[in-house]
Amino acid sequence: MKTNSLQGGGRRSQAGGLLAGLALLLLGSARADAHLVTTGLGPVYDGIGHFCLSPDDMLPAFTLALLAGLRGAAAGRRALWILPVAWLAGGLGGLAAPGLPSPPEQLAAALAFLLLGGLVAADAGLPTAVVASLAGLLGVTHGFFNGLAMREGGAATGSLQLAGVAVTLFVLTALVAAVVVSLHRPWMRIVVRVGGSWIAAMGLLLLGWTLHQGARMPLQ
Repeated sequence: MKTNSLQGGGRRSQAGGLLAGLALLLLGSARADAHLVTTGLGPVYDGIGHFCLSPDDMLPAFTLALLAGLRGAAAGRRALWILPVAWLAGGLGGLAAPGLPSPPEQLAAALAFLLLGGLVAADAGLPTAVVASLAGLLGVTHGFFNGLAMREGGAATGSLQLAGVAVTLFVLTALVAAVVVSLHRPWMRIVVRVGGSWIAAMGLLLLGWTLHQGARMPLQ
């Protein structure tokens, strides 16, 4: 009995360490100026590379696709179109925006992990309109941050980079939502919900770290 409890505690410790490591990786990716990825294949592929190498963008989009898939085919179809279009619109707004202070990208990413991961974990019975609204909000917010980063980095071809991001979002949402919609056995949906709980836990760790760093800033 004691051995089993020790093994269970060891597994929980390992899981906690893995979550902490992933959260720190996300924090590091949000801080690095790797927003502007140069592939050498043109601005569209640079946008695709940016998205794929930015977990703080890709993971919320992936989680939203999981949520849309859990809510059925209609929600999946709405998210499929609204998320990339809203992301592109927000990005173009960021490119055209006047000089602004650095946006709170880390905080926005942490809140997205918490909210979307929590909704997936709870298998919340949201109406299709609410899922569509979440897709629009996520797309406009993260797209705006992308646009600001591309403009501040001197990306004259930022609109084409954003088009690459939008295409990648369309493909990601289509694949993930379609797979989840096709899951009919209860244990398969439970696996998706467990994944959502892990994403929410990473968001909680990332939020705590971000607030801790923000509280220390005036003392530096």
